[in-house]
Amino acid sequence: MAKTFDVVIIGAGAAGLMCAATAGYRGRRVLVIDHAPRPGRKILMSGGGRCNFTNLNSSPANFLSDNPHFCISALKRYTPQDFLELVDRHGIEHEEKAAGQLFCRDSARSILDMLLTECEWAGSEIRLKTSVELVNRSANAYRVKTSAGEVECSSLVIATGGLSIPTMGATGFGYNIAREFGLEVRPTRAGLVPFTLTPELKQQLSPLAGISCPVEVSCNGEHFREPMLVTHRGLSGPAMLQISSFWQPRDPVAIDLLPGQKALEVLNQLKQEHPNLTLERYLARTLPRRFARAFAELQGWDGPLQGYRKAELEAAAHTLSAWTLTPAGTEGYRSAFFRTH
Repeated sequence: MAKTFDVVIIGAGAAGLMCAATAGYRGRRVLVIDHAPRPGRKILMSGGGRCNFTNLNSSPANFLSDNPHFCISALKRYTPQDFLELVDRHGIEHEEKAAGQLFCRDSARSILDMLLTECEWAGSEIRLKTSVELVNRSANAYRVKTSAGEVECSSLVIATGGLSIPTMGATGFGYNIAREFGLEVRPTRAGLVPFTLTPELKQQLSPLAGISCPVEVSCNGEHFREPMLVTHRGLSGPAMLQISSFWQPRDPVAIDLLPGQKALEVLNQLKQEHPNLTLERYLARTLPRRFARAFAELQGWDGPLQGYRKAELEAAAHTLSAWTLTPAGTEGYRSAFFRTH
């Protein structure tokens, strides 16, 4: 005989555990199933191991969807402040790194332990190392065949996440279940993902690898002012991860290395007031010194400003305010934070 629950949740990640605790506190008999040996593996690696658990400024405008109203009710019913109150009740120390971005002060383990504790207090059961083999639906219930036997429930929640970071156990299981139940599954692609570069461009930027600097990046009418990180494979950092969700193959990406400055006006003024100043020294005022040096060499900028003709100064200003690159692609689901449809 299949054991009966009110709610079966497939997936012991952040969403599944939060759902289990919430349903348990409402008096439901809850079972969480996950094929992994440990719960919440993505929680532990998020935020560089410190878990960026919420953003106080989160609003519907921050979500991408063909139905922009889809998330409004959810955000109104459970706000970032509500989750922060839960974090505070568990005594988890945290800090605000950028405007509204909250991270654990010590380790992401605190957030995972909090969710597991909430599930325990709510009476929710968690079964790990348990794979789902088949899901059937009858008139009044779902029957789930697992590697540990069959269970039956009146409500079934699929909280398996998407395809991102397959090394953490991510699969397309949730999409397969959706198709089996006749739900439309739209084409997916990696989102919040680093860019890769062509071999030639990657070689040109190799001296900049490991350097992070504040930029404003633009693509297809969207722009973000965040740090950019040059890596050995391409471009990453919050700016590139954000804009990747709006990028399409073969689209150029424009990078303003001096956001908030009118580069040409500044260069003309510097040429008059400090004619012996070099572009490298000027860049080093606002960008990391190693970046300024390598970027000036990459652009062939040499000598003092007094030696630059008008057209050369205009070209330099344009490069600084709209350095345009065409990524070869992205690192795909291997490094993506989520998938988009």
